[in-house]
Amino acid sequence: MIDARLVERLVDIVGPKWVLRDSNELHVYSFDATPIVQAFPDVVVMPGSTAEVAEVLKLANDHGIPVIPRGSGTNLAGGTIPVQGGIVLNMTRMNQIYEVDEKNLTATVGPGVVTGEFHKTVEAKGLFYPPDPGSMRISTIGGNVAQCAGGMRGLKYGVTKDYVIGLEYVLPNGQILRCGGKNYKDVAGYDLTRLLVGSEGTLAVITELTLKLLPLPETKRTLSVFCTSLVDAARIVERTISARIIPATMEFLDQATMRVVDDFSHLGLPRDVAAMLLIEQDGPEEQVVRDVERIVQIARSEGAVDVQMAKTPEESAKLMTARRAALAALSRLRPTTILEDATVPRSRLAEMVEAIIRISEKYQVQICTFGHAGDGNLHPTCMTDERDEAEIARVEQAFEEIFATALSLGGTITGEHGVGMTKMKYLSQRVGEGGIELMQAIKAAFDPNGILNPGKVVAKAFRPRMVVRQP
Repeated sequence: MIDARLVERLVDIVGPKWVLRDSNELHVYSFDATPIVQAFPDVVVMPGSTAEVAEVLKLANDHGIPVIPRGSGTNLAGGTIPVQGGIVLNMTRMNQIYEVDEKNLTATVGPGVVTGEFHKTVEAKGLFYPPDPGSMRISTIGGNVAQCAGGMRGLKYGVTKDYVIGLEYVLPNGQILRCGGKNYKDVAGYDLTRLLVGSEGTLAVITELTLKLLPLPETKRTLSVFCTSLVDAARIVERTISARIIPATMEFLDQATMRVVDDFSHLGLPRDVAAMLLIEQDGPEEQVVRDVERIVQIARSEGAVDVQMAKTPEESAKLMTARRAALAALSRLRPTTILEDATVPRSRLAEMVEAIIRISEKYQVQICTFGHAGDGNLHPTCMTDERDEAEIARVEQAFEEIFATALSLGGTITGEHGVGMTKMKYLSQRVGEGGIELMQAIKAAFDPNGILNPGKVVAKAFRPRMVVRQP
């Protein structure tokens, strides 16, 4: 517990309005979007400046108090759960867009800027920030950077790490540092910018970000491709890429997901097909038309039973919105929804989906699969009930086998959700014990007292999904 004297010092730093101590307020910060994981902080602090972040961290470091940086809490790996209590550092007050530099095609923002709002701001200027995680209407840029979030446009445009070119950050001892900047080329020393992106709040607290922007694409077209077999869908993906066509978006939905999404969004999707590909291409008009025509030819030659093109921008937007609503649609089926991610090479996509189906039948659990077919990133999603301990045990076994299968196919345990707390026990299978030891050494160099987001990523002790700490 943090004693009253230290709480008063926190109040002195950020002001009484920005220190939350009431049990109802603390309850909000005892969980994130990860199911079945909950632990209460001792206090929530909402800094409004880098200087305040530095003062809070110095105080916490001097007294060995855990600090958990947090944005909107949309992450899905238990990354912002305060498993050892301490201070939740809510960064959402730092939500200013400081600059959109149209000469250098960069933007400088605070970590609390909501991703979807940032998209609107830069697109109003004819510019484009491609990373588009499914939670973008709620999630913050700082949280996206901490997790290295991906999204539906990852195939063509890459993920968050590809657009972060500079950071201001604070070490646990309160030291304020900068790395990178507006220079697209900069190899002066180790690439600390890339190291901090995806570090999940375990190394430093990011207080300002410089992001790369692109010109807004001239036009876009959207296709829906329906297949009677998973193999056909996977082959269409492979052949499209091998034809040197890189769509902006290439999404996959299995039959079960399609049906639930259609019930939710009323799109009139067919119910008797095995899979749907949702493909969007953007760019110059002539190139988009040419690419779309070629994709249609490939799809039909590889057995697609139907190919439909969105007739209007509104219809296209409706399709994309429905795909983004897949999790919301699935979450209506059972009390608890566990959304995971595993990535395999594109050529192993059909094998992975078929394995997920077999595994769900083996353990008698309900799993629907959708995801980013173009980059092999799948989201097997289990609808369950956390109150049913026997079923939850089978769910855990099923996901263990799913991750093992992904690794055996040359894939990885997470493509965009991060390790957090829930995937720590799988990390050594991906990076080896030597990799874990090196990461732990890096953690110790940045955070020798281990106060930043303890119990996550490379912590020495794994905590399973459970309620781990009450107030």
